[in-house]
Amino acid sequence: MFKKILIANRGEIALRIIRTCKEMGIRTVAVYSTADKDSLHVKFADEAVCIGKPQSSDSYLNIPHLMAAAEITNADAIHPGYGFLAENAKFAEICGEHGIKFIGPTPDMIRKMGDKMTAKETMIAAGVPVIPGSEGLLESVEEAKKVAQAMGYPVIIKATAGGGGKGMRVVWQEEELENNYNMAKNEARASFNNDGIYMEKFVEEPRHIEIQVAGDQYGKVCHLSERDCSIQRRHQKLVEESPSPFMTPELREKMGDAAIKAASAINYESVGTIEFLVDKHRNFYFMEMNTRIQVEHGVTEEVINFDLIKEQIKIAAGIPISGKNYTPQMHAIECRINAEDPYNDFRPSPGKISVLHTPGGHGVRVDSHIYAGYVIPPYYDSMVAKIITIAQTREEAINSMERALSEFVIEGVKTTIPFHQQLMRNEDFRKGNFTTKFTEGFKLV
Repeated sequence: MFKKILIANRGEIALRIIRTCKEMGIRTVAVYSTADKDSLHVKFADEAVCIGKPQSSDSYLNIPHLMAAAEITNADAIHPGYGFLAENAKFAEICGEHGIKFIGPTPDMIRKMGDKMTAKETMIAAGVPVIPGSEGLLESVEEAKKVAQAMGYPVIIKATAGGGGKGMRVVWQEEELENNYNMAKNEARASFNNDGIYMEKFVEEPRHIEIQVAGDQYGKVCHLSERDCSIQRRHQKLVEESPSPFMTPELREKMGDAAIKAASAINYESVGTIEFLVDKHRNFYFMEMNTRIQVEHGVTEEVINFDLIKEQIKIAAGIPISGKNYTPQMHAIECRINAEDPYNDFRPSPGKISVLHTPGGHGVRVDSHIYAGYVIPPYYDSMVAKIITIAQTREEAINSMERALSEFVIEGVKTTIPFHQQLMRNEDFRKGNFTTKFTEGFKLV
């Protein structure tokens, strides 16, 4: 087992990893930018190293600084968390070259799943259902028009190196195609330094349901059931839950089998997530694979009583997995609390937290790195906390979440708590009647 792990991340996920490492008897190294010197992950780690200025490019994305921190502290492994360099094949490669274990899949696995067109081709070969689309990258507007005509509108244009909704455009009719094609290409170039784009049939009334998977170094792969991530805004997840209210035992078995096929196709090792779009007829299609721990991993942990970070570390250390498939034994819902103003188009709201009171009670979990007096920096993702409620039924979990949100007090900055409170009271949400488009017609009062 590893003696010391450097966490190449910040905030709540860095703190989450530190906690599991402590329970496993593994020493930890926190890295931080000058803007994060007072963050809790810095205080709770065994050692801490400043790696640069506030901008991510100068700190959390600065590979030479991270490697130097690992070498001076004699860390024998690096956990990348999510975001930043978590799915950067070059970083994983450099770790290996320096004799430091990257806690995640191999560089080759990351590359295969990181490029969406390559991933799609891999899934087709593995027999995993995929959304109909272009056979490769689109080379011109004329080609895009031919592909769209063959599939039928609506279609969606996507960046091959995309993520977070960047370089993505829905086209409802041919007159809109050229403008959206150019906008997607320009946004992809600006966001990823890669303007490659492709096209898929747009799935109407879709659900976003993902399957958690784990694989070891010995070829064994299992799934740990599903999460429904359909409540989104501009392709960013806001609420996740397990089990999905749309799920049936038959669909869970089919999607679980498909997820195992997908991970097995690249001999996947580590924990990861296979993301699917599911239409109103419960047909499902591979969307992408995330070769890292997910923000919403705690939802799965709670419904199957399983520490995914610990499993990730054990797999990286060469310990085989059980190979057992899991199904939810409880119901869990997670609300992401962001420092944003939901009454002002979710405008970011960094600043100093003057008052903080976190909720508690039976079946309530809060993952957060904030405290009273903490200053939320403007340089990073706006998420400041995740509340997860766990109960025997979905209705009980929603009622528990409504109560927990009413107890959560954050003053000094605006947060998305009012949005979530209203969502928990929404009749369609409570009935499970929603798709990924749900928030487009959602009005805050």
